[in-house]
Amino acid sequence: MITQCYDNPINQTLRLNNDEVHVWYAILDREAPHMGAFRQTLSPGELARADRFRLAEDRRRFIVGRGLLRLILSRYLGMEPAQLRFCYGRYGKPALANGPGEDIISFNLAHAEGLALYAVVRNRQIGVDVERMRTDFDYQEVAERFFSWREQGVLRALPQRARCEAFFAGWTRKEAYLKARGEGLSFPLHEVEVTLAPGEPAALLSVGRDTGEARRWALHELKPHPGYAAAVAVEGRGWRLGVGRWTDV
Repeated sequence: MITQCYDNPINQTLRLNNDEVHVWYAILDREAPHMGAFRQTLSPGELARADRFRLAEDRRRFIVGRGLLRLILSRYLGMEPAQLRFCYGRYGKPALANGPGEDIISFNLAHAEGLALYAVVRNRQIGVDVERMRTDFDYQEVAERFFSWREQGVLRALPQRARCEAFFAGWTRKEAYLKARGEGLSFPLHEVEVTLAPGEPAALLSVGRDTGEARRWALHELKPHPGYAAAVAVEGRGWRLGVGRWTDV
């Protein structure tokens, strides 16, 4: 796996090969000069969702986040952002409403406060998660509810100063995998075992009693912004990862 960094080409088509995974990150908490243009690209359903947010900040983040999703995907597909149509899985995972036989672009998105991540790949499933690494809650208690016995043991063996980072590393890896499967938190988190110790490469170790499931997926740790933990889960092996910052917001 080769990791590379790149910037988004303004108003240019983006190319994505079958062996590539692209992850874009964007800071949403800034003035968006194209806010009106973003709103115009959203569907009536997306606009309705935006208007249900009580706080103006949350409403703005949603509009910018969904507008950017449409803009990014449109650069890969050679379409106008407003032309994109989405469908949703049983547990709410979004997908492009491609016609039969078309080359499928899969994507996933995640956001935490003012940071958004967009992961894009061809002809395989993908999931991404990002979390702000907070220290103002009892993550040890959360780990006891949602981590396996092995993961809890790894966490307890770490120095106190390393436990918060390890907890969020484990959490984002679990969520990225479950989002890739399209199941989210409907699947028991403690049955998804991942690496989480600092310096240990991200990996899916086991999923319940299915010994072959873990070998179907690859995980990669992401560091999009100081104070955040993130991970991407991709179906299959042999892919190259590119990470870039989307700058036109």
